Amino acid sequence: MRCSPRRSGEKVAGYRTRYDHARSRSAQAVNSVNSSTASRPNDTIAAIATPPGGGLRGVIRVSGPRARELVRAVWHGGTRPELSRRALLEGRFDDGRGTLPLLLLWMPGPRSFTREDVAEFHLPGHPALLQSAVARLLSAGARLAEPGEFTRRAFHAGRIDLTRAEGVLALVFATNESQARAARALLFGGLEARVQAARAALVDARTLVEASLDFDENDTGHVPQGEIEAVLHTAAAALEQAQEFEAQRAPERGLARVVLCGAPNAGKSALFNRLLGRDEALVSAHAGTTRDALEGTLELAGATATLRDTAGFDAGAAGPDRAAQRIAERSRADADLVVWVVDAARAQQAALADERAALDSAQVLLVWHKADLRPGPPPDWTRELGCARILPVSSLTGAGVDALRSALDELLSGGQGGLGRETFLRHTRALAQAQTELETALLSLRAGLALELVAEDLRRATDALDEVSGATAPEDVLDRIFARFCLGK
Repeated sequence: MRCSPRRSGEKVAGYRTRYDHARSRSAQAVNSVNSSTASRPNDTIAAIATPPGGGLRGVIRVSGPRARELVRAVWHGGTRPELSRRALLEGRFDDGRGTLPLLLLWMPGPRSFTREDVAEFHLPGHPALLQSAVARLLSAGARLAEPGEFTRRAFHAGRIDLTRAEGVLALVFATNESQARAARALLFGGLEARVQAARAALVDARTLVEASLDFDENDTGHVPQGEIEAVLHTAAAALEQAQEFEAQRAPERGLARVVLCGAPNAGKSALFNRLLGRDEALVSAHAGTTRDALEGTLELAGATATLRDTAGFDAGAAGPDRAAQRIAERSRADADLVVWVVDAARAQQAALADERAALDSAQVLLVWHKADLRPGPPPDWTRELGCARILPVSSLTGAGVDALRSALDELLSGGQGGLGRETFLRHTRALAQAQTELETALLSLRAGLALELVAEDLRRATDALDEVSGATAPEDVLDRIFARFCLGK
């Protein structure tokens, strides 16, 4: 006898509640293990959240049970800040040596990114001032956050799933608009919503199958095969939408793009020739020799890239020179990695800060060029100038070129290109596994095999989707993802 839709819905709801409760306990156990090994949740953490280098404003982020206490410890003035609700407060930050103008964004838990009390201190953006402020917070009881720990706490608290965490990371590393667009698609939950829709349908199908295990075909609790198949088709359609979404996010299959930039006569063309191993670019002592962007294929140990030489910086250029500047700007905007070539013999930090402002790429490697003219190690300006690293190189003697090639290989393999491909493969493999298990379940059902086998196929399909969301992701996968974050994220 076919049960009524109302009775069937009640049966599904009852079984689904029981199944989701067990599933929730399993996920909580996994996340509890992950959380205990990845971070210390009772600690209050702090870190600079803005990119390295100077700026008008810098942000220090604090999260944890002592955030409220820390705010009051560094707050300068007679009136204590009102922290009973979310607020934006103006005041002074006491770093122990003086006070700084402060804009405090207070977000009490659980209505915050980490579900903990969160404070953001917006301060003057000079690196030394921010470091001093962090030191004051650490002395007051905070711990310096590990890379990605804020986002990881949000993940363990259930604020975001793993795909959204990967979206945060991808957006941090994005170096062009297409990469940023793909990152935003993850960050805003595009894949999460589709995966959850497919998972919900799989759970519905499994609960129907398990309900039928308890009843004979003639019992009112028995669920007809056609009803189960209909739910399986719903799951298949949702899973197909998830796969189509991820296919549209597929990373670019072209070569990684490396762009040389810098002031006129910094030696970009000489370095271009040295890296390619042949004379492709005209090298001259006269400034402005390079106008058109020159390209060559750069073969590295683990990566192949397109290397482009561009015109030197010239803010006042006009006519053909201005056209060359526009080409250079477009090249930098589309680059996976910018190699900023600096003349070591003439380098001054203040002038370099102005050059760095013209580079909007998230990943910049500074080449301390003509190092043979300025003996000794280059100054450590990586934080002040927001660079991945600084390498001394001489195109004339060849010194440092091998180290530069190794650094390029490492950055291209581990940066947004490698990250995008790794994320895409993780998602597509898990989605393909879920599809395979779902198709097996449907074939088993139609072949009249034992319903226990069908239920097991559906369980494996659900497990594959839970790997995408991170509910059952192995610890090493979580460590590898969150270790790539910078401090303060």
